[in-house]
Amino acid sequence: MQAHTLRRAAVMRIGIIGAGNIGGNLTRRLTALGHDVFVANSRGPHTLTDLAEETGATPVTVGEAARGAEVVVVAVPVKAVPDLPKGLLDEAAEGVAVIDTGNYYPRQRDGRIAAIEDEGLTESRWTERQIGHPVIKAFNGTYAQDILDRPRPVGDPGRLALPVAGDDEAAKAKVRALIDELGFDTVDAGGIDDSWRQQPDTPVYGLRAGAEAVTRALAEASPERKPEFRA
Repeated sequence: MQAHTLRRAAVMRIGIIGAGNIGGNLTRRLTALGHDVFVANSRGPHTLTDLAEETGATPVTVGEAARGAEVVVVAVPVKAVPDLPKGLLDEAAEGVAVIDTGNYYPRQRDGRIAAIEDEGLTESRWTERQIGHPVIKAFNGTYAQDILDRPRPVGDPGRLALPVAGDDEAAKAKVRALIDELGFDTVDAGGIDDSWRQQPDTPVYGLRAGAEAVTRALAEASPERKPEFRA
């Protein structure tokens, strides 16, 4: 795959909070596409020197990551979302699109979150409440390595599709355009209250397929969480 075969969009300022597998590889790809990326993690900018040298991204504190950003990626464990700074998005660009990549793993990592377990909130609706801003659910079921290895130009028969859910249609359109630029198709998975269709253990979660198969997998999802995905 040649990079020049993918779409190009206007350069954006993008904040990425979390430099693990998903956040790190999005940093790599988005800087390679020419975007101004500001990356943060919980341990501080001094721990991101290697990633910054590799990519040209600017390491910042979590509180600085969203400043002036047109897109903010929240790629931290669900249990860490309440620890994000209050007013995190106060200085973001008008109309900022916030991408939530998170998954709720109560037994393996996150512990019990009552609003998800008892109120039936989707994990992304819960995240919205914590940060005080609408989110777009994307990349949560994507293999991190595929972000680097599986981009394809528009029309390529091997192009993968990613589900994208959210209530803010303008923000959703911005995120879908960015994913298109990254080399993947997208399927509109509905609003945030519909985002259970792409949570862990659903048919679309981890599915490597095109738009038709992704659409079918979303339709086949059940809202019932299996016991292993409940606290």
